[in-house]
Amino acid sequence: MTTRSESRTALDHLLSEIEHRNPAQPEFHQAAHEVLETLAPVIAARPEYAEPGLVERLVEPERQVIFRVPWQDDQGRVHVNRGFRVEFNSALGPYKGGLRFHPSVNLGVIKFLGFEQIFKNALTGLGIGGGKGGSDFDPHGRSDAEVMRFCQSFMTELYRHIGEHTDVPAGDIGVGGREIGYLFGQYRRITNRWEAGVLTGKGAGWGGSLIRPEATGYGNVLFAAAMMRERGEDLEGQTAVVSGSGNVAIYTIEKLAALGANAVTCSDSSGYVVDEKGIDLDLLKQIKEVERGRVDVYAERRGSSARFVPGGSVWDVPADLVLPSATQNELDENAAATLIRNGVKAVSEGANMPTTPEAVHLLQQAGVAFGPGKAANAGGVAVSALEMAQNHARTSWTAARVEEELTHIMNDIHTTCHETAERYDAPGDYVTGANIAGFERVADAMLAQGVI
Repeated sequence: MTTRSESRTALDHLLSEIEHRNPAQPEFHQAAHEVLETLAPVIAARPEYAEPGLVERLVEPERQVIFRVPWQDDQGRVHVNRGFRVEFNSALGPYKGGLRFHPSVNLGVIKFLGFEQIFKNALTGLGIGGGKGGSDFDPHGRSDAEVMRFCQSFMTELYRHIGEHTDVPAGDIGVGGREIGYLFGQYRRITNRWEAGVLTGKGAGWGGSLIRPEATGYGNVLFAAAMMRERGEDLEGQTAVVSGSGNVAIYTIEKLAALGANAVTCSDSSGYVVDEKGIDLDLLKQIKEVERGRVDVYAERRGSSARFVPGGSVWDVPADLVLPSATQNELDENAAATLIRNGVKAVSEGANMPTTPEAVHLLQQAGVAFGPGKAANAGGVAVSALEMAQNHARTSWTAARVEEELTHIMNDIHTTCHETAERYDAPGDYVTGANIAGFERVADAMLAQGVI
């Protein structure tokens, strides 16, 4: 029988090995630390998990694909970007995870996202493995024709590695409905197959699922609502701070309003907006989704209730609820201290790993309910899996049915995380609950399938 102390020592050794074998990948190191540091109790309690090589296999991707992506801009100049697909773990089903197009993308970022995806997907209970991909291409400011040419070049290499029973990409930062359409068209052209289940996030008229664009934001708010219920409160009348102004942020704001909360902020790389009356969602959608503009335009058009703060920290705005929905490590220890002083009750991660480890610890120590991204933002991949199910059956569900399924899944994830944390003597610790619950599901499948 392995003790917790022995498990902790073995995991510390493995973490050192991960850093040695994966140099210059700080985001992946951070994700691995965040998960492995919580696993000692479960490995001590379940001797089979101490089997040599199990956790070592879990932290090593099954496959890593890196390729060049050459494309021409509208002036005929040739650019070369780098493409990635990390197929991390398929014990529970085909690899599933988004594609991110952003200048910050590198192998370490994709590995961190893919590692997180393993546990997030396991928590949904929907039989999907974990993977992630993307490119350092920046679609911002590019014409539709340039984005199309890039996507076609990207898929010309990627197509050979994916398929509805192998690996099913979706969107992420920089990859929305436009990009998924171009990617799917090129896949169809190359393969001569109408394989709807190879990509998710498609348009509703050609194989996509209703509620998929809204799912990550909606799911995060549903998880936040469940955490608040556990504290004896609901969302009615609560003030919320949301970062970001992309897909996740927009539909987080929409669902908050539907449940009676008031989101007063949005942000992008230029700064943030505070709107005392609450964010006008129609105006924000027009600026960000149609015009692809910046949030300062929102403040200009909104009138006296809104002000734009260039740069600065959106976390300076007092709120009951905080929903980081932009990018990794955007909420640090200083920001967490400010939120605590301002009386925050709950933080629920809409983005992937937006809160630094130091900030997470500070929030938990202060008694703030903290929903980690692998649980709180699992709604997006959950509805992606529902899209795959609809594609397989060649049918389309109503929006009401999809939203009902999403609500059920998010409540189940909350219950699973809460009960698992209590089972391992960490009541109220959703980070520990999510990590252990996801690990148990994946580890059991890996043990059953042998050393592969």
